[in-house]
Amino acid sequence: MTRSFKLLASAAAMIATSAFSLNIAAADKVRQLEVVATLSAETPPGNIAVGSDGRIFLSIHQFYGKSLRIVELLPDGTTKPYPNENWAYAAQSRESGGLYGVLGLNIDANGILWLLDTSGPDHAGRLVGWNTKKEQLHKIIYLAKPVITDSSFLNDLAVDSKNNAIYIADTGTASIVVVDLKTGIARRVLKESMSTKAEDIDMVIDEQTIYLNGQPVRMGVNPITIDSNFEYVYYGSMSGTSLYRIATKDLLDKTLTDQALDKKVQRYGDKPISDGITMDNSGNVYVTSITSDAIGYTQANGQYKTLVQRDDVSWPDGLAVGLDNYIYGTVNELHRSPVLNNGKDGTQGEFKVVRFKALSDANTGR
Repeated sequence: MTRSFKLLASAAAMIATSAFSLNIAAADKVRQLEVVATLSAETPPGNIAVGSDGRIFLSIHQFYGKSLRIVELLPDGTTKPYPNENWAYAAQSRESGGLYGVLGLNIDANGILWLLDTSGPDHAGRLVGWNTKKEQLHKIIYLAKPVITDSSFLNDLAVDSKNNAIYIADTGTASIVVVDLKTGIARRVLKESMSTKAEDIDMVIDEQTIYLNGQPVRMGVNPITIDSNFEYVYYGSMSGTSLYRIATKDLLDKTLTDQALDKKVQRYGDKPISDGITMDNSGNVYVTSITSDAIGYTQANGQYKTLVQRDDVSWPDGLAVGLDNYIYGTVNELHRSPVLNNGKDGTQGEFKVVRFKALSDANTGR
């Protein structure tokens, strides 16, 4: 996260941001939010994955400096290191076990939990696949230079089970990395696309502009998901007001130049400054609003509607679909973390996993 960010937002962009001061009264379908688990300061959650068997897995957000990387959330609301003591904690060296830093995680229909282990100056990034049914390592795919750069921040991922691929949001370089799960070959795409770049807008939470490395936050592509038919990948920049989509067949087409691929991108609709995103089996696209303590969805007509909004939903982060027709999410107060709060931990004990009923009446189960 060493990218240089622009210092000031333009007045026009700030006006655009104010359009996303979401009003709960505007939501056409309000959902009751339930707290699934309240988490301790030792397990500030990042993203969330829910398996077809109902098991819930959480990444531990690295902005809080914890050595624990992954936990399983148990039915009684407690957590345990996952998958085991050797893998669940920070790697001490390239020769040791463990993980360097995981935010993105997702579980496929075969029960493979894919962990996106970030790259660093002395190590490559990795996709670590863990078989949650057999409780054993499935596969490791290394993500190294030149595809991964010194500026890379491997943030989130979408798993394409139909085409045996994974699509990674590299926030640091504002581009998408396409990984072939059969060969392990990775390609960087859309690196010059406006759809993956940060807009020049401030992130304002609790009437305070959020800074990173002394500059107002400007974050590129982060929220990324895929529909249940594996036809389209939906994504957008964290610091952005547009949600885009692109067909998987185009992302997988190696003959397309970056310019030709960029022409395949469609603007799907509006979104707020956001972190998490997911889709149910009926095609509803759920997106968090980190500046409004809210979670909503982008309708097919392009309009964004709020579904839940509460003062204690401080930085809604990851989203995932559960078997029980619920949308699950994490809350982690990230704007109060040392990285985004001048080196100080200003959290107020609002680490939690929440859920609400999906808009679809059908059982989701993806």
